[in-house]
Amino acid sequence: MQHRPLLAVPQPLATLFSYFPFKAYPPLRPPKIPIVEPSLWVHPPSPRLPGQQCVLSADIECLKWQAHIALRGARNVSVRWDVSQDGALEGRLPNLQIPSQKGLDGDLLLAAQDIPTWIDEKFGALDDLEGYKDVESRDEGHAWIALLEGDVHAAFALAQPPPSFFCHTVLQLPPSTAQRPIETILTTPPAPLSGFSSFLPPYGARLSPNAIASRYRDAVSALSECLGKHEWFLGSPGPTALDAAAFAYLHVLLHAEDDLRIEIARRANLVYWERRVHERVSAAFVPYTVSK
Repeated sequence: MQHRPLLAVPQPLATLFSYFPFKAYPPLRPPKIPIVEPSLWVHPPSPRLPGQQCVLSADIECLKWQAHIALRGARNVSVRWDVSQDGALEGRLPNLQIPSQKGLDGDLLLAAQDIPTWIDEKFGALDDLEGYKDVESRDEGHAWIALLEGDVHAAFALAQPPPSFFCHTVLQLPPSTAQRPIETILTTPPAPLSGFSSFLPPYGARLSPNAIASRYRDAVSALSECLGKHEWFLGSPGPTALDAAAFAYLHVLLHAEDDLRIEIARRANLVYWERRVHERVSAAFVPYTVSK
């Protein structure tokens, strides 16, 4: 006994569908090409350097890790900026892709917080002084890094143009890098818009562009004095985490808006130091190419 389908396709519609047959194809599985050297995924270089073979990211956080890797002695690290941060671990760049090891299938991808472990395994762990000459310098170095990531970064963030209305509202494109509120970046948070004398609970923050600019100028002046005529900041025998962070900020700020750039350019020792370290960091990286 032959059963007819409960819902049959009308003959005219079936005839129409016959002209557009459905075909299923197996999924494309391009062969994975193993990498030979480590590959760092970063945000792209600055578009202000057209025609130059630049391998340094325009993003401060990515550039900071590039400097960390290079100043510890790494060489021939490929750098690629064709990977969106949406495709990165935890949605954040940089990521470090390292070649597969014996007993492991496929390459290994590391988030930013795991890069120091790879550096220590590759080049040896630092002692308790972290490369500084003494304990006092180590503690001072941590304070300098906090100043760079606080007052200096706040001035840089304030100078960034807001996303265009079309990209933000119509296309709803996310920013290239996640931006924290400026009041959370400053080393001394600003006072709220309302306080004990108001019937409203504390909210918002009193952000003064002039105050942020003043803090930035003071920080750059102090940074110049900290470097002095030394080869490395705080007179350390070799590069430290402070030198990596300082290079990232100086390099980006020297290609930023005039108000920020001029404040750096007035300090000859900072400019010359950035140029010298720039050569060393750039030499550690090569543009990513697909091996055949």
